[in-house]
Amino acid sequence: MVDPGALGARLASSAVAPLVKKLFVKDQPGAALVTKPVRISGLVSFKGEKKDVTPKDVEKIADELVRRALKAAGPGELPVDAAEAVAVRTALAHCLAALGTLTIEDYEAVALGPEEFARTLRSRSAVTVATFALSRDAELFLDRLLHTASLHILNFFTQRSTYIARQQTRQSQQLAQVVKAVDVLLERLPSQSAEDAAFEARYASYITARHGTLTIYGLDVYAGTSEWPLDTAYLSLEATRDRAWEGAAQVAAEQVLAQHDHVLLRGVAGSGKTTLVQWLAVTAADLTYQHGLTHLMGRVPFVLPMRRIVRPGTELPVPEQFLTSVGCLVTGEQPAGWVERVLRAGRGVLLVDGIDEISEERRKDAKRWLRDLTRTFPGNLWLVTTRPSAVPERWLDTTDFAELTLSPMAYDDVETFVHRWHRAAGADETTGAALLRSVRSAPELERLATNPLMCGMLCALHRERRGFLPQDRKSLYEAALTMLLERRDVERDVSAVRMPFATQVQLLQKLAWWLIRNSRSEMARSEAVHILGEAAPSMNLDGSGEDVYSWLLLRAGLLREPAHGRVDFLHRTFQDYLGARLAVQELDFDLLLNHTDRAEWEDVILLAVAHARPKEAERMLQRLVSDGTARGKLLAAASLRYAAEVAPAVRQQVEERVRSLIPPRTEHEAYDLGEVGGALVLGLLPGPDEVGGELAYLVPLVAARVGGPTALHFLTRFRDHPDERVQLVLTASWSIFDRELYVQEVLAHLPQRPFVPVHGPEDLRALRSIGGWPSIKVIGPYRVEDLTELIVPEQLTRLALDAPHPVEGLAWLSAFPNLVDVTVDTGVSEAERMQVPSRIQLNALTSQGD
Repeated sequence: MVDPGALGARLASSAVAPLVKKLFVKDQPGAALVTKPVRISGLVSFKGEKKDVTPKDVEKIADELVRRALKAAGPGELPVDAAEAVAVRTALAHCLAALGTLTIEDYEAVALGPEEFARTLRSRSAVTVATFALSRDAELFLDRLLHTASLHILNFFTQRSTYIARQQTRQSQQLAQVVKAVDVLLERLPSQSAEDAAFEARYASYITARHGTLTIYGLDVYAGTSEWPLDTAYLSLEATRDRAWEGAAQVAAEQVLAQHDHVLLRGVAGSGKTTLVQWLAVTAADLTYQHGLTHLMGRVPFVLPMRRIVRPGTELPVPEQFLTSVGCLVTGEQPAGWVERVLRAGRGVLLVDGIDEISEERRKDAKRWLRDLTRTFPGNLWLVTTRPSAVPERWLDTTDFAELTLSPMAYDDVETFVHRWHRAAGADETTGAALLRSVRSAPELERLATNPLMCGMLCALHRERRGFLPQDRKSLYEAALTMLLERRDVERDVSAVRMPFATQVQLLQKLAWWLIRNSRSEMARSEAVHILGEAAPSMNLDGSGEDVYSWLLLRAGLLREPAHGRVDFLHRTFQDYLGARLAVQELDFDLLLNHTDRAEWEDVILLAVAHARPKEAERMLQRLVSDGTARGKLLAAASLRYAAEVAPAVRQQVEERVRSLIPPRTEHEAYDLGEVGGALVLGLLPGPDEVGGELAYLVPLVAARVGGPTALHFLTRFRDHPDERVQLVLTASWSIFDRELYVQEVLAHLPQRPFVPVHGPEDLRALRSIGGWPSIKVIGPYRVEDLTELIVPEQLTRLALDAPHPVEGLAWLSAFPNLVDVTVDTGVSEAERMQVPSRIQLNALTSQGD
C-alpha cells in the first residue's frame, strides 16, 4: 500500500488548477487595476447574490480531486476503501466551503503559505477525525489533498491581482515555482545525456534500497524487530531554529531544507538525526515518498556519513569520490564527471551525517571542506548533523548555515511511534496499546520516551518479553545503558577508542551523584573535568580529565552541553539511576532519607531501594514509614515495587500505614493527597473497578489535583464510570490539563455530559472540535460574538452565564434552537473565579433556576 500522504503529490498542476479556479468568480474587465486588496469571501463563486457555483458544486469539485488522486494510485495502493473515500470527500468539501467564511484578505492568505492556509480552512470548517470517523490513513490522505488544493488556491490569488504589496512579490514567485515543480522535474531530466539519466535511475533505486529501512541499534531482541520500512516508521519531529535565523520558531524537521539551503542540525543521541537523513535521501530518490517536499523533486541525494568518509591519513573526498568513499555498490557504473554536473546544475542534496563522530582535529578539515564545496557549487541543498556539544555555535556561520535543534517527541508523537513500530514489526496492535498504557501510567517511562531511540528500546523490550516491560526500572535502565554505552558504537562501526562498560558506568555515576548531592541539574565543564581527572588513575585510564570528559561527552550518549561550558545528563532519569547506584555503594542512606520532602530526590530514593541489598532496603522502608509524614508513607509504599526482597513483617507494616491515606475519605483529604503525593500517588490509587459508592469521585479528584500527562492517562480509565459525581469531576478538571488533549482523550468519551466550565474562546473552540457540548457554564467576561460563533447551535441545551457584568439583553439566545435552560449568576466573586482552574469547585458547576 502506498503512503496515503503521497497520493496528493501525484496530482499535476494541469489537473488541479482548473478545479480550483471554479471556486472563484471570474475576473471582470479592469479587475487587475484595483487599488486595494479583496477579502477572500468576496472572491468565491458560491456566495453572494450571483452564484456561478452552488454549494453542491463544491462537493463535486472535492469529489473530483479525490477521484483523480485515487486514480493516480497503482494496483493495491489505495489508502482508503470506498466508504472512507466518501468521508474524505465530504470532509474536503467542508474545508473548501470554509473559503466563504474567511475575512482575511488575499495578500494575507498568500503570506500564510499553503501549510498554514490549509490549517486555517480546516479549523474554520471544524472538520475533525471524530466528526467523519476517519482512520489514520484517511486523515493523511485528506491533509495532503487539502494542502495541494491550498497551494493552487494561493497561486490563483498571486496570478489574479497586481496590487499585492512589494514585500509579497517574493512569496508569490515561490508559490508559482512550487506549483510548477512537477512540470519542471519533467523538463529537467530529459535535458541530461542518456547515460546520466540511466545511471541516475539505477542510483535512485540503490538509495531507496540502501536507506529505505530504519534500524535501531543495540537492542537485545530477535532480528525481526531491528529493522522496518522507513516510509511506515518515519516520524515527523519538530526542529527549533536558532534565534538568529529568521523564520518560524519551529518547523517540521523534514522541511528544514525548504526554509534554507544550508542547515546545521543539532540533536542529542537517538533524537533521529540519521533517520532524518535517510528519509530525505529516499524522498529525493523516489517520488512515491513525497510528503509535500517539492523542494526535493528532481534532486540527487548524496548520503555522506562522516565516520565512513573520514579515514586516517586521507583527504576528504572530492565530488567524484562521493560514492566510492561510502562504498556505494553502483560506483562502477558512474559516468565520468556525473557528480560535478549534478552539483553545477544545483540539483544535489548533500546529507553530511555525524560531525561529532570524527576527531576534533578532523572537524577542522571538515569545516574547510564544507566551505569550499558550498562556495564552489552554489544552489545545492546541504544538511549537516551533529550532537549539540561537538561543535560550537556559529561553527558554519561563515558559510551561511542556519542552525536548528531537533526537539524531543511530543505526547502525540509517542503514541504515533508506538503504533507504527508495532504495525511495522507485525506485532498485535493490542500489544502497542498495552505499552502506551504502561508509559502513560508510569512517569519514569514517560520521561524515557522522549526520542525515537528510547521509544524503540521500550517497544522492543516490551515485545521481547511478550507484552511486558521489565518488572523493575533497574533492569530497564540497565538494558538502556548497555545499548548506549556498549553496543551502539560497535554496531554502528564507529572507529573510536573504546572504554569498558563498567568503567563508563563508574565515571558517569560520580558525575550524577555530585549533581544530586549539590541539588544541581547541570555543572560547569571544569567541575566535571576535575571529578573525572581525580577518578581516572584509580581506574587505570590513560589521559587527563579533559580527555576522559571529551570521550564520554561524544561517545557515551548520556552527557550533553546545553550551553557553552555547562554539562548535564541527556535524561534526568539516568542521572537519578546512576546517582542512586553510587549512593548505595557509598552507604549514603542517611543523606538519601534526609531528603524525603524534596520532589527531585523521589526517584533517587526509589532507585536506591532497587540497588540496595535486602537488609539495607528494609531499613530504608522502616525509616520512611516511621517519620510520621504522609510523603514518607507514600514513598515507602511506592518503594515496595523496587525492592527485590522484603521481609513479610516489613511489607505488612508499610501496607498498613499507607491504608490510612488511600483511598481518601473526604475532599480535603483528596486535595491534600494530590498535593503531597504528586505523581508518586498515581501508582498507588485504586482503579475504576476497585472503587464504588458515594466516595468513588474522590479518587479521580486526587489525580486531577496532581495534573500532568500521567494523571490525564489515569483519568481516562474513569471515563465510563457510572457515578454522576465522577463524571462531574472529569468535566470540571479539563482546565487543569492540556485543553485539546483532554477534550480528545476524556470529554469526547463521556457517556454523561454535565456542565463543563468555559473560560474563553479557546475553550469553546476545543469543544467545537468534538462536535460541541450540551451543557456549558461560561465563567468570567465574554463576548456575545464568541458564544454565537463558537458554540455548536444544535448541541447546546443548557447555558449558565457567570459574569461580573452581564450582557444587556438576551435576544442573541435565539441562535440556539434547542436551548431549554438558561442561568445568569453574577454573585461569584473574582477571587472564587480565579480558583477554578487550580481547584475544582463541584458546587459551582451546578446551575439553579431558569
